[in-house]
Amino acid sequence: MKTVQKTKIAFICQNCGFSSPKWSGKCPDCSSWNTFVEEEVSVKPRLATAGHCQEPVLLSSVKSLKEDRISIDIAELDRVLGSGIVKGSVVLIGGDPGIGKSTISLQLSNQLAQKGKKVLYVSGEESVQQTKLRADRLGAKPNESLYIVNATDIDVIIGFIKKFIPDLVVIDSIQVVYTPSLSSSAGSVSQVRECANILTQLAKHSGISVFLIGHVTKEGTLAGPRVLEHIVDTVLYFEGERFSNYRVLRAFKNRFGSTNEIGVFEMTQEGLIEVKNPSDIFLAQRPSEASGSVVVPILEGSRPILVEVQALVTKANFGVTRRKAQGIDYNRLSLLVAVLEKRLSLKLFDKDVFVNVVGGMKIEDPAVDMAVCLAISSSCLDKVIGFDTVVLGEVGLASEVRSVANITMRVNESRKLGFKKCILPRANYETVRSMETGQMKLIPVDDLKGAFNNLWKE
Repeated sequence: MKTVQKTKIAFICQNCGFSSPKWSGKCPDCSSWNTFVEEEVSVKPRLATAGHCQEPVLLSSVKSLKEDRISIDIAELDRVLGSGIVKGSVVLIGGDPGIGKSTISLQLSNQLAQKGKKVLYVSGEESVQQTKLRADRLGAKPNESLYIVNATDIDVIIGFIKKFIPDLVVIDSIQVVYTPSLSSSAGSVSQVRECANILTQLAKHSGISVFLIGHVTKEGTLAGPRVLEHIVDTVLYFEGERFSNYRVLRAFKNRFGSTNEIGVFEMTQEGLIEVKNPSDIFLAQRPSEASGSVVVPILEGSRPILVEVQALVTKANFGVTRRKAQGIDYNRLSLLVAVLEKRLSLKLFDKDVFVNVVGGMKIEDPAVDMAVCLAISSSCLDKVIGFDTVVLGEVGLASEVRSVANITMRVNESRKLGFKKCILPRANYETVRSMETGQMKLIPVDDLKGAFNNLWKE
């Protein structure tokens, strides 16, 4: 007897994937407005599947396998991934349009192909000729291991993967891939979820690594259902100002490595070039005699980076004050301004306060607290902080300066770049006391008032 596949109409939220039998203006799950789209949903009978069904086994009886990684030889990308690509893993790369997602994907494909790895690059948004033009611009060398194809049907893509059996597959992008078994258009929640599931299952059972390129919404989140980020093993985001040459690649999820690492690249005509020493880039155009500028050594994973924090304090117009933060959390800025007003009697209640981290960096390291406080104070009092001075420390509500992690790496990096004075928490001083030499003076402080006294001695 022939089984008839039934279909039903459902309304799917394009933001979170919530399904409803009727249309609604507001999604009850994610509270987004006007995101429901009518889609046909296939109702397939539940059948016992064979092939992937396994019996439960004791964990102690499972043999440990050596983690097999493929090194890309792009140091910044290898660092973010955790020393290379794990075989059978699925990596999702997201970012704004034009940020460099397709560029880095084509560069890593070419790099692996040069090492003899077979790569299949599936471009759903560009023709083969257009992809070739981009590869020539990036300086890709001819080889017999990199295959490119223009395809969007997931069944056709799976057929090519089974035919060529590559080491790596790049899908550019997951939002244009569709499966004919669903009637909804490509890019819908149902299509993205189903295609991602198919590719993930293929990767896990074949050991083929898969890179997915994902678009982002105007809010900066990955387009499609949130379940997409749960399916994949690694989620990478490209960050950076649209009109800036520098890009930061950050891991937001990584099952096989740290999520604290970042990679820094410079966008050029020849593609993305690694930035070996980001500190030099972020401090290259620092003003020498301007108030409101201070340098802080932050830590991104295992890498210390020196960045410049700038502050501008001006009198508010019409009595309405503004607090603007670029690169640090706005709520953290409000808290630090309150500490300065309450504990140090700095009059900021009638002033606008603007804080910016130079270079487009986004900092979550609490060691930046004292730098923000001193930059604001410097601008408010119009006093210049020494050009050869770095400051670091977490600030509490009582204006006390608390210790930070990995102080040795931070001080070492500051000394290598020629800074001669470091204001740091007293709790960290004993750890790095032996590093104090004629080239680097360490000044331990207990609170913000102590930092002020050491910066601006009369």
